[in-house]
Amino acid sequence: MVNLTSDTRESATVTVPEHGRRRLRKIWPYLMAMGPGLIAANAGNDAGGIATYASAGATYGYAFLWVMLVILFCLGTVQEMCARLGAVTGKGFSDLVRENFSLRMTAFILFALLIANFGVIVTEFVGIGAAAEMFGVNRYIAVPVSALLLWLLITRGSYDRVEKIFLVLTLVFLSYIGAAFLGKPDWHAVLDGIIVPTIKTDPEYLTMLIALIGTTITPYMQLYVTSSVAERGVKPEDYRFTRVDVWSGTFFAVAISGFIIIATAATLFPIGKQVETAADAALALAPIAGPYASYLFAIGLLGACLLAGGVLPLSTTYVMSEALGFERGVSRSWSEAPVFIGMFTVLLVLGAALALIPNLPVIPVLLGVQVINGLLLPIELFAILQLINNPELMGSYVNGKAYNLLAWTIAIVVSLLSLSLIVLTVLDWCGVKLGG
Repeated sequence: MVNLTSDTRESATVTVPEHGRRRLRKIWPYLMAMGPGLIAANAGNDAGGIATYASAGATYGYAFLWVMLVILFCLGTVQEMCARLGAVTGKGFSDLVRENFSLRMTAFILFALLIANFGVIVTEFVGIGAAAEMFGVNRYIAVPVSALLLWLLITRGSYDRVEKIFLVLTLVFLSYIGAAFLGKPDWHAVLDGIIVPTIKTDPEYLTMLIALIGTTITPYMQLYVTSSVAERGVKPEDYRFTRVDVWSGTFFAVAISGFIIIATAATLFPIGKQVETAADAALALAPIAGPYASYLFAIGLLGACLLAGGVLPLSTTYVMSEALGFERGVSRSWSEAPVFIGMFTVLLVLGAALALIPNLPVIPVLLGVQVINGLLLPIELFAILQLINNPELMGSYVNGKAYNLLAWTIAIVVSLLSLSLIVLTVLDWCGVKLGG
């Protein structure tokens, strides 16, 4: 037995907690910075995104997993630049565009963004209704109640509270990991799909490739992360903590997308079952992977739509208020920011109301939104690059040469793919089929 003297015991009680406190002090700033990057990246896993990932897994098995690895670096790079813009300038994207670009360019970006985001808001509420009905709740009850809860959250809460609830909603995405494991995938085939690129030349494969990139790197995510970092009051000297938030959020979001592909590749691909919506994927899983997999998928869909249903109108309202010079912010009251809160209310009410229209043509709406987002994304990416490389705005926080080369390559490739998706979508509308 070791006999500790009083001095030794006193020393032990002092040094161990102090060591722990030092470690906590190192980790705590990174934990406190968590929020904008994690929320923005995961908001991209909305109803349209889930439908795209599920369709990729059901149609091509594990063949697109390597694409998600590429998307991880592309999305993280774009999100990081947007977060840096918000931290260094203290302004949202629209403020920066209005101050540094022509009036016509600003008006075009605002109009396209408003139309595209509103279309996606409608589909989020459609997704909420579809997910609720899987649990026996009528969509005519679920959608209005969800819209009311989101409205109360945004208009009656502070920014910190809203962010915390959004962060809790991101945990719902863990259900997709459970759904993937219940599907009992071949993990050797999964690893092969991640490491070995599968490239095909048929138009359907190209369309799916472009759709995966387009649904993961979407304009509203970049707008949200810039505005939320600015509203948080992140300072340039503390930006390193936010950078960790951005990259960890991107990794988590893309990993969840991969698990959605794995879940449907393991269950639906072997039997040739096609899916067009996220709800189709959830229902299709039940007879193969069991009801629990179906419920987990539905829970993920509901949480994803609630998250995006809050982030989308919020990011749209930020952009419009910034560009028009009105007071904005989640922490503002009605009297302080009537236009901001009023616009948010209108977007939420109209989105929920249109989602309840019987036999709403959801697929044409999604396709139309894809075209507008595809047109807006290249403009937004090149605008971000011009802003981030402006030394008058960013000072020493401009991109380095190597980072700039990577960022410009991503912008050019993503823009070309987005424009290709527009062409393919328009040809599809016109009934023109490419290939044999």
